[in-house]
Amino acid sequence: MEFKHISVLLNECIDNLNIRENKIYVDGTTGGAGHSKEICKSMNDSGMFIGIDQDENALAVAKERLSEFENVKLVRDNFSNINRVLDGLDVEKIDGMLLDLGVSSHQLDEASRGFSYRFDAELDMRMDNRQNLTAKYIVNNYSEDELERILRDYGEEKWSRRIAKFIVEFRAKEEINTTFELVDILKRAIPKAARMDKHPGKRTFQALRIEVNNEIGILENTIKSIVERLNPKGRLCIITFHSLEDRVVKNVFKELATGCKCPKEIPMCICGETPKVKIITRKAILPTDEEVEHNLRSRSAKLRVIEKI
Repeated sequence: MEFKHISVLLNECIDNLNIRENKIYVDGTTGGAGHSKEICKSMNDSGMFIGIDQDENALAVAKERLSEFENVKLVRDNFSNINRVLDGLDVEKIDGMLLDLGVSSHQLDEASRGFSYRFDAELDMRMDNRQNLTAKYIVNNYSEDELERILRDYGEEKWSRRIAKFIVEFRAKEEINTTFELVDILKRAIPKAARMDKHPGKRTFQALRIEVNNEIGILENTIKSIVERLNPKGRLCIITFHSLEDRVVKNVFKELATGCKCPKEIPMCICGETPKVKIITRKAILPTDEEVEHNLRSRSAKLRVIEKI
């Protein structure tokens, strides 16, 4: 089975990781190894590359595509467990890490995974098939209020209340099993005039995927854990694909770069907190028009970078 990979903001990531030849670098979302391979090319054999992914298919492909490089360690895990991964490899500190958030092209294109509204498949959406929670469970078991919340918060879907109501009414009669069954419900819930040129499943499928994989919930603590493991001048690069992720990343970066947490009305700092990082990208780096033309999925990508002080 071919694992497609189109690396978003590839050159921008490599440039901003500021790779030094004999250091240790981590790709927390190895996927098809597009970014990973370029990182390895920029290192030498005295350095170490660590690739993390929770998708076993991705790791199998990464193993093959990175076979030409020395000192490559591939670990099946979630990047949120960065401390466990590094401890397991007896690595104390790293010199740079990349996170390419969101679903990979391969996962979208592999119909059986249930990530895409373009293919009819069982509602799954698990990035790690060892976990129990699936999109099918969510749509059939979450309360109407819970469904509305995740559609509103994670999908930024303005029809969240109506969609949740239609899902609950449908499942009272029969179980919702497949992507196309859910799409049919969404087409009934969202007025045709409100869809315009967007597929009615776009926001709902995004919201379900985020909930299944706890993508937002793990982000803040993960960033802080990574920063603790960075050597001075080590960099963290994060690519986001929607505003909710980007907001979390931007806010955590700002918090880590500010240090002091004292209320503004206190004239001098009493908390003793100092900045842990400096922000390299005051504004997010966006893909070029040329990249978007060649890869439509890159159009919403944003890259933000910090450096450990």
